[in-house]
Amino acid sequence: MAPPILILRDIHLTFGGTPLLEGAELTVSAGERLCLVGRNGSGKSTLLKIAAGIIQSDSGERFLQPGTTLRYLPQEPDLSGFATTLAYVEAGLAPGDDAYRARYLLEQLGLTGEEDPSRLSGGEARRSALARALAPQPDILMLDEPTNHLDLPAIEWLEAELKSARSAMVLISHDRRFLENLSQATVWLSDGRTRRLDRSFTGFEAWRDEILEQEEVARHKLDRKIASEMDWLHKGVTARRKRNQGRLRALYDLRARRRTAKIPAGMTTMEASLGEQSGQLVIEARKISKSYGETPIVAEFSTRIQRGDRIGIIGPNGAGKTTLLNLLTGSLAPDSGSVKLGANLQMVTLDQRRDSLDPTVTLSAALTGGRGDTVAIGNRTQHVVGYMKEFLFSPEQVNTPVGVLSGGERGRLILARALAQPSNLLVLDEPTNDLDLETLDLLQEMLADYDGTVLLVSHDRDFLDRVVTSVIVSEGRGRWREYAGGYSDMVIQRGIGVEKKAVEKPRRAKEPTASRAAATAPAARRRLSFKDEHALKALPARIEKLQAEIARLQAALADPALYARDRAGFDKVAAGLHEREAALAAAEHEWLELELKREEIEGA
Repeated sequence: MAPPILILRDIHLTFGGTPLLEGAELTVSAGERLCLVGRNGSGKSTLLKIAAGIIQSDSGERFLQPGTTLRYLPQEPDLSGFATTLAYVEAGLAPGDDAYRARYLLEQLGLTGEEDPSRLSGGEARRSALARALAPQPDILMLDEPTNHLDLPAIEWLEAELKSARSAMVLISHDRRFLENLSQATVWLSDGRTRRLDRSFTGFEAWRDEILEQEEVARHKLDRKIASEMDWLHKGVTARRKRNQGRLRALYDLRARRRTAKIPAGMTTMEASLGEQSGQLVIEARKISKSYGETPIVAEFSTRIQRGDRIGIIGPNGAGKTTLLNLLTGSLAPDSGSVKLGANLQMVTLDQRRDSLDPTVTLSAALTGGRGDTVAIGNRTQHVVGYMKEFLFSPEQVNTPVGVLSGGERGRLILARALAQPSNLLVLDEPTNDLDLETLDLLQEMLADYDGTVLLVSHDRDFLDRVVTSVIVSEGRGRWREYAGGYSDMVIQRGIGVEKKAVEKPRRAKEPTASRAAATAPAARRRLSFKDEHALKALPARIEKLQAEIARLQAALADPALYARDRAGFDKVAAGLHEREAALAAAEHEWLELELKREEIEGA
């Protein structure tokens, strides 16, 4: 294994009198890909900031190998002081870095580079910050929730980009599939301490559960030992105190250990309040269409949704997923076609925008509506503290203002309020945003046991695979198609995943007239992208380098004694030759296609 280029050792940090990190450690070697996991509020982002040198720990050691470059992606980037998103990304480049890469990354992330940072949405600011972190190709990349606000095409593009990168990585994400596809080792942060598993996230949950089970057995043994010693102490207290002061001190030590032992927050069960049973037919849509201006959002789409179906709606940002959801639920009228809703529907919609949360009220008041200390759940009531525990809140948070809750905690609060209402149709628009892995587990189990119907919009591939019975996919230009099964089943049937939506270039001149626009439209469409322009310039040098490497390897294989002298070396050289010949063929093919494209554009 390569020597470490970053080491955190015995890190301690206390916030407001409460210890957050108590001896946490982190080691990163060159090219290593780690995922950092733990519950919301466990200190993952804080540990990442300490590793990046942004904040200082109370005690402990941080070592960064001299000359090592490091880039950090924050959850809330600051773009103030920059005229455009391109200027912001380019400011992160060092001398000698590829200047084309900044614009290429922005384009891949759905931005043009000309956006005004002061007018960006939260998602656009995050994508700009991601481009800035990736552009220099540093030795270490530290990415805090990089998939937030990305749609499926962007997430899959980012995976491919990170897989091809040589940088070491530390990833924080709630996206299981993203972590499974990228991580080589897993660091679990719990109770202020870290444990490391030298396997990908795929093996984490079984490993974590085994550790928790062992700790529970150890606590049980400690409780039995204390009970036994207390029984010994109480039988003849005075005499035993005099004869065995050492054993008495040992009992006090055992009790002290038990008091300080941290019991992990237990997994609970999330439950939706069920309404009356709906009719067998829940929604029937017949050739519904919806356009905004000349842009078709939904074009003649039909579907029948039966009781118990779990339907996922997926597509790139801007495809119209929420519009389709509103059409199917009757909250938006189609331009043509019809939507028929079934009998006895009780619909609950998840307000993922969180607009309805008053930051000044307490967690208890947000759940009870400010009326007493019980929560109305369908036709029954439950004490607010008990209901909070079902959504992984601690009793101490009962009077915590909503405004100081983390993003994940606000997401759980929204879920808690929505699921308390009786329903037989759940409409969930991006329910997984900011939720930690434990809460996602609970939500998946709840939806699996839910007796009603579910309409779900999500970019989380693993969540879709675990929850839905079919998916409705955007195929562009307002066309939507339904596939049986989850996301992975759709990819198998369709042959490809969700395709990204083209980025519209900003207009620099006055809006042209209709005739002028028609005349200039072909020229605007026929233009090499920045990625293609850069590739066209870079490919000849790459081809030349590959040809030189092939010639060197062929010369090595020409040695008749190599095979007998070093069989392993011969196999290695032969494999290298095969790899470079394939890369050369691909590079030559790509250059030829781009050159033909360029000639066609210039001749148009």
